[in-house]
Amino acid sequence: MKKIITSSLFVTLGILASLSLFAQEEELVVKGNVLYSDQVNALKTPVPVINVPVSVSIITDDEIARRGFTELGDLVRYTPGVNTSQGEGHRDAIVFRGNRSTADFFQDGVRDDVQYYRSLYNVEQVEILRGPNALLFGRGGTGGVVNRVSKKGVLGETFGSFAIGSNTFGAYDFTADYNISINENRSLRIMMHRDYLDNHRNYYDGDRAGFNPTLKVRLDDSTVLDVSYEYADHERFIDRGIPTGANGEPVEALADIVFGDPELNTTTLTADILRASLTRDFSDTSKLIFTATKSEFEKMYQNLYAAGFDATAEEVALDGYRDPTSRDNLIFSLNFVNEFETGSATHTLLVGAEIVDTDNANHRFNTYFTNAGAAPLANDTSGIYSGKSQLTKYDRETFTIAQMRAGNFDKDESGADVTLDFTSSLSSRTTTEYEVTSFFIQDQIDFSDSLKLLIGGRYDDYEISVTDLKASGTPVYTKTEDLFSPRAGLIFKPQENMSVYLSYSDTFSPKAGEQYKKMTNDSTLGRVLDADEVENMEIGIKVSLSDDLFITAAYFDAESTQMKSRTVNSVDEQYGMVNKEVDGYEIELSGKISDQLDLSMSYADFEGANAAQSREIPDYTFTAFANYQVNDDFGIGFGVTSQGDSQIGTSATPYLPSYTRVDVAAYYNLADDLTIQANIENLTDETYFPHSHSTHQASVGEEMNARVSIRRTF
Repeated sequence: MKKIITSSLFVTLGILASLSLFAQEEELVVKGNVLYSDQVNALKTPVPVINVPVSVSIITDDEIARRGFTELGDLVRYTPGVNTSQGEGHRDAIVFRGNRSTADFFQDGVRDDVQYYRSLYNVEQVEILRGPNALLFGRGGTGGVVNRVSKKGVLGETFGSFAIGSNTFGAYDFTADYNISINENRSLRIMMHRDYLDNHRNYYDGDRAGFNPTLKVRLDDSTVLDVSYEYADHERFIDRGIPTGANGEPVEALADIVFGDPELNTTTLTADILRASLTRDFSDTSKLIFTATKSEFEKMYQNLYAAGFDATAEEVALDGYRDPTSRDNLIFSLNFVNEFETGSATHTLLVGAEIVDTDNANHRFNTYFTNAGAAPLANDTSGIYSGKSQLTKYDRETFTIAQMRAGNFDKDESGADVTLDFTSSLSSRTTTEYEVTSFFIQDQIDFSDSLKLLIGGRYDDYEISVTDLKASGTPVYTKTEDLFSPRAGLIFKPQENMSVYLSYSDTFSPKAGEQYKKMTNDSTLGRVLDADEVENMEIGIKVSLSDDLFITAAYFDAESTQMKSRTVNSVDEQYGMVNKEVDGYEIELSGKISDQLDLSMSYADFEGANAAQSREIPDYTFTAFANYQVNDDFGIGFGVTSQGDSQIGTSATPYLPSYTRVDVAAYYNLADDLTIQANIENLTDETYFPHSHSTHQASVGEEMNARVSIRRTF
């Protein structure tokens, strides 16, 4: 299957690239082929993707609606070079070219790293960037980032839409979007949504609500102010998946069992987010954008999950924790872009600054089982669970599979009474202050129509201070560091509709983790180690076959260097150790094949330097989605996603087996302003396991599911 897919895509790439030599040479400015972050350039016309030396996939709001997508994970499933991770059942988690991240998420270019499932109701388009991008986004971004572009008010127009949908699991949702033209210089846009969640798994339920009014004000002919407030309120059941068996694969016979308590496995989130953006055009060749974001989040997740499995005894061990977090963010960002000429070269200069101030408070409580007399599972050879009577953070309890099917958590596997609480065993309690001041400069130099150089760098001065409120003496661990992230890209355009590029970037990841929850001194050096480093290199080709059809191919290599300490000749020192190297290639075709046929198709192939580096990296991914407009009122869609074997941990087993899933869609215009749509996911009803978090935590893919929705515009 893998070889057939690879060969077919390379043949397609070769044919389309050959045809491009005869394609009409026009500037690419159509919706969906322009990076939002590049709209802050010197020109009125946005920079086309063909001139951007990184891999990027853009999914517009029209595509999101047509394909029935409701979460970021739906988009990722059809994007090359990235795949989803379980995220412990309570958060978006994406694997960018072999690097799992819960923090590389942005909204309108501003960091949005709180752990939750992000809604799409107020999204204009979603941009998934891979590879070198540290200059624009700063720390993290080890393999890529996701940026959501918010819908904003539109001057001089009054329009709206609403949609309702429901699926065979019993979930249903409602969205509304209304833009009001107050006068020629002001508009108010109000967006809202409400989702009632359900799926194929027992106990699963939840709801999400969002409300987002946004005001646009034209202060004068050159200055526009956008102000937005968003409120989010989310709650859902947490499902951590099923155990793996002796062969390393998820135990398919257990696919109908939820290893969690229907009353205890839950997550909640409330958020208040205020954004303001001021755009000033000084001339046709210079622009300034200032943004300010103030956000407050309250997040809690609590769960039980399978921590061990004994197939012979048909018993499972449950572990868990409760984790409440509160976070306040204040972010200021300033970007100035100016175009000028020196001799025969044209420069597009970007100068920017960013200030981030984050306060974070986190608790972690272990499960506290009062029955401490049961022996550990037979296959537990680590010994860490043997002292259950000590009520350490490894506390867990053993239950039979029959009890799991019945949802009985009151007795253990021997029939002894069991009680559980999440507040008696405190594992950790920290507060964190995180401050970053950043400056960056980037110059795109057009030496000629066919040769362009992109070069720049980002300076980050950051301080992270973590206070351990649980430890004796309440120690404070502080790390202050100055870091420089260079970026360089060379673009060669043999013709207007084709570019060949080479790109490089260096980024860093502080030792406080993605969510700033902990930071401890190194025992050898007696201080916090320096940040880890990731180098990204990419070489690729992009071809605009027409205004509406685009093809890209790229080879990438990412090398992660982890900072460690050692003693050499009685001298303690810090050194960098390469702990992961991932390389591979990806191909993507996207756009209109004809007036009636839209097609997106991609293939990605990954390689890790050794098995220990290949966690959650599929052997390959293949996606295709075609929309065919039968007539003016009726259209159909067909999608395929295929994923190769992927390791769950850092050894050859356990692993997730390969799978192929088929989706179909159909929509019909009942009137000019009224559309009914049906989406069927997993048409063949295949049992599959799309992702995991750790051993014995493999998610069970959705069964065949039909969703019907109606959309009205006015």
